[in-house]
Amino acid sequence: MNLFKMVKAAFTAVPRCAPSECAHRVRNGEALLVDVREPGEWANGVAQSAKLLAFSDLTGTRAQWAPFLARVNGREVLLYCASGARSGFAARLLVAEGIRAANTGSLADWLGTGWRVVPPPRR
Repeated sequence: MNLFKMVKAAFTAVPRCAPSECAHRVRNGEALLVDVREPGEWANGVAQSAKLLAFSDLTGTRAQWAPFLARVNGREVLLYCASGARSGFAARLLVAEGIRAANTGSLADWLGTGWRVVPPPRR
């Protein structure tokens, strides 16, 4: 990722959406839930229906992010991580690129709504 995109993203405002306010959009297919934690962090579980797309891939080669973004089709991308920091920056990067995205905080925030945690799929 080039320096210009990183700087632009740092100054891009993004919405913050509490999981309790946006979970229905994931359930009915209006939004896509994405876990931007790194693969080693997924071992203890992920939010049900979350796509597992590491933050490092978003800021790197985008080997997994590029095909995912090509299939977004205008839907909102809702991001979470361990604390809400990486998901916030990831949301800023995506919004700066014209993708509808929001930071939903942390996995714990999703768990607080009663959202199921499931084992990550085998890779």
